[in-house]
Amino acid sequence: MKSQKKQIALFTALLVLLASFLAGPPAQAISTSTSTIVLYVDQKGAFIDDKQIQLEVPATIIKDKMFVPAKFLGDALGFEVNWNDASRNIEMKPPGYNIVLNSDKKKATINGIDTPFDSVAAIVKGKLLVKLTWVADYMGAEYTYDDKLRSVNIVYTANPESIYVEQDGNSNPVARFTTAKPTYRIGEPINYVDLSYDPDAEGVHYEWFGKQEAFFAAGKYPVSLQVTDFHGHKSQLFASYVTVVDVPYLTEAEYPFYTKPVGGSIRTTNWGLPWSRFDELPRLPKAVTPGTDRKLLLSNSPEEFTQAGVLYQDQVSGKARLYANHINGSNQKMTMAILVVNSSNEPITLRTTSKGTVTSSVYTNIIGNNAAIDLLLQDSYDEELIVPPNRTLVYAQLPNFYPGEAANLFYDIETDGALKFAFVAAPEISLDTLLDLPQLANTGDTRGTFPVTELDWKIDASSFSKASIVTIGDNKTDPYTKGNDATTMQITENKGNQGVIYKIHADKPRKMAIMVLARGGVFSGSFKINGKFVKAPASGVMTSFDGMQILARTTGKEEALEIEFTPPGGSVFPIDLVFYPLDDK
Repeated sequence: MKSQKKQIALFTALLVLLASFLAGPPAQAISTSTSTIVLYVDQKGAFIDDKQIQLEVPATIIKDKMFVPAKFLGDALGFEVNWNDASRNIEMKPPGYNIVLNSDKKKATINGIDTPFDSVAAIVKGKLLVKLTWVADYMGAEYTYDDKLRSVNIVYTANPESIYVEQDGNSNPVARFTTAKPTYRIGEPINYVDLSYDPDAEGVHYEWFGKQEAFFAAGKYPVSLQVTDFHGHKSQLFASYVTVVDVPYLTEAEYPFYTKPVGGSIRTTNWGLPWSRFDELPRLPKAVTPGTDRKLLLSNSPEEFTQAGVLYQDQVSGKARLYANHINGSNQKMTMAILVVNSSNEPITLRTTSKGTVTSSVYTNIIGNNAAIDLLLQDSYDEELIVPPNRTLVYAQLPNFYPGEAANLFYDIETDGALKFAFVAAPEISLDTLLDLPQLANTGDTRGTFPVTELDWKIDASSFSKASIVTIGDNKTDPYTKGNDATTMQITENKGNQGVIYKIHADKPRKMAIMVLARGGVFSGSFKINGKFVKAPASGVMTSFDGMQILARTTGKEEALEIEFTPPGGSVFPIDLVFYPLDDK
């Protein structure tokens, strides 16, 4: 009698433990695929497929029958095992069955039919065990016993639940995926193969758990997927694993340089090097040849004008580039124009070979970048204007220049005589404008006439072995070109080398990734790389705190690398081009 009371007390304690355990997160059940469960007699170690489990109480033999922990078997085979506090019953629900175990009455009830408790269950060390063959038969599982190993193997294929939703005549979607390979190396990109579907062909929304592009330590990583259709019906959670073997492929620091798409960004802090220390990186050697066959008239001071006036003016004879960048800082609508003056007694031919203009806007970075793209395009353009002797003509005009808006424009021209060009801003433009408007003072921005409109850089990118840089616009490794302010007759600098096209050339470049880092501040620009344009960034602006953006990759088989760039108005310099060597992987 004492023994029976002790057994009942232990059983009651077990039920309390079960109730608290069941209140936590449920263990993962087997999905609609075949799995193998291995249990060892009197050993706590067990396996579900190749995942090892530690049992609270091992499987054991009672009267030549194997008994196993009830909760573990329910979790492993995917059926509910619940404690009902009101009735003091344990309820087990294999598919198609309702099993109730009652400790007080010492009986088990299967779909309303009673059977002796001891024939199907037992209390061992205070834990509930159930007879394996009894439950496995209900589940349709196959099992074999290995006498030498004293182990039992259970092979079970779960039946999928119905996906049909009777309430609205729709179906639940089905989540499925696999990986392209059974194992992956450390840092190797994982190729997830999506096998999900919606029987109603409505499309699904994906929600992943544990999914990563790559894993950077060996191990077995759980990854789950649930999909939801447009009606809000959710699939069952589909769980699998990504197995990463202990074979190095890429480190976490290397990974983005090999895998990020062009236009993607790389956080410099993840690389272990703050942006402020990028000037400590080695610099690729370069040879610089300035292009001086065309001079540059640059009008950018006052960058923000507050009154009508002449912004800049100088004389051209031969080839020149007219480049202007201004903001209407007045309180009225203005128009900006370029006037051309022929003071000779002979007609002079003015040819325009290239031009770039954008609609004025308050977004200075956008219009600066768009004008820069036009400059790099250098589309074939040929327009001829005959300037009569002793005449002033309006060469170009931008109407509707509202307060707060910026304008950015350039024209490449050729003349067969001396012509004066004047950049002016006024409410209205007439042929007497130059006589009526004052010359505005230089306020410290860039203004003047410069001898250089092109910088050819020959860099050696064939055999470097460490991340290296070249810097644009720092006035140290890339000095500002010097010129003359024709209105004050003072020497001036082209800060940032505005209106200058950089042509960077490398013979037989090695395999590498090429990035841009906006070290000076806000930046929005475009690069022409082997004939293709890449915006940095694709939209908006970037700063040094946004990290580096990938511009291109080389394969190591190209004959040459060609990068063309011109500093866009509205951006802050310097910028770094970062060259990161890549190995064959």
